[in-house]
Amino acid sequence: MEPKRPLIIAGPCSAESEEQVLATAHALASTGKVDILRAGVWKPRTKPNTFEGMGVKALPWLKKAKEQTGLPLAIEVANTSHVESAMKHDIDIFWIGARTTSNPFSMQEVAEALRGTEKMVYVKNPTSSDIELWCGGVERLLACGVKNLGLIHRGFAGYGSGDLRNAPMWHIALEMRRRMPDLPIICDPSHICGNREYIKDISQQAADLDYDGFMIESHINPDMALSDAKQQLTPEAVAKLVESIKWRAGESASQAYQMTLMSLREQIDSLDGEILQLLAERMSVAEDIGRIKRDNDVRILQSLRWESIAERTLARSASLGLSIEFLQTLLDAIHVESINHQNKVMKE
Repeated sequence: MEPKRPLIIAGPCSAESEEQVLATAHALASTGKVDILRAGVWKPRTKPNTFEGMGVKALPWLKKAKEQTGLPLAIEVANTSHVESAMKHDIDIFWIGARTTSNPFSMQEVAEALRGTEKMVYVKNPTSSDIELWCGGVERLLACGVKNLGLIHRGFAGYGSGDLRNAPMWHIALEMRRRMPDLPIICDPSHICGNREYIKDISQQAADLDYDGFMIESHINPDMALSDAKQQLTPEAVAKLVESIKWRAGESASQAYQMTLMSLREQIDSLDGEILQLLAERMSVAEDIGRIKRDNDVRILQSLRWESIAERTLARSASLGLSIEFLQTLLDAIHVESINHQNKVMKE
């Protein structure tokens, strides 16, 4: 049977008390919009002396919430003891957190603990923008006989993420989907945003990119939450969010649509060809510059010149309709390739 789509997983960042867990679970279940109840039991925090979850004590609360609401349970596990405790308390679904995915030693330990399980296991992207770590985490689970796998995109840590807590870097998630097309991928807008103000926009972007669902943090009283209060929604807000998302068709059978799309794609292909040709010509000129520098015993890197190019180009971002982030990435790639071409002729 095909899994439900979109799949909605929701619940508190942390299971703080039996009353809070049950109240949140019942409120989410009553909306009819939530498929799975999530909660943080063990909370790996960045700094010590902060709330790190209630641990094993919280597992009976979750089991009771499942019995009373009928919602399956999902929790994060990060080591062998977590897995063993979760299994004893009838947890249905596991996810591997970003910090665990980032550490191959921890990832291997969890994979061994889950060896052969038929339960669903989701793997969050690592904190860094290293797709190989994400792939490696999935491959370790597969090697241990874990077959029911999925991906969670929760954004990537990095300096200068702007208003968002973690940069989405959608292209990495899309590349992961290309590499592992059989795995469902859901978005965690709560951790990408870090602020409930932006969750709707990020969720709609994920829907437009054909994600399979969401994992959303929800608390019966978000402002009183002991962890990540700003990014949690009330159960009622979760329901409104789910209702507001527009899930668009993958394609249209309309002949007019198909003809128009074909024409526009042909334009894209032509423009891409021109861009590549111009880049090749630019690198040829860079090689000529490299030869001049070599013959005059001048070093390759001329920082002031490159800073001038970058400043001039970035200043045009608004008039070009291009984001500064995109232009910066493009400029960095061009700069590295230019240096490589100059370095090649320097060695001739």
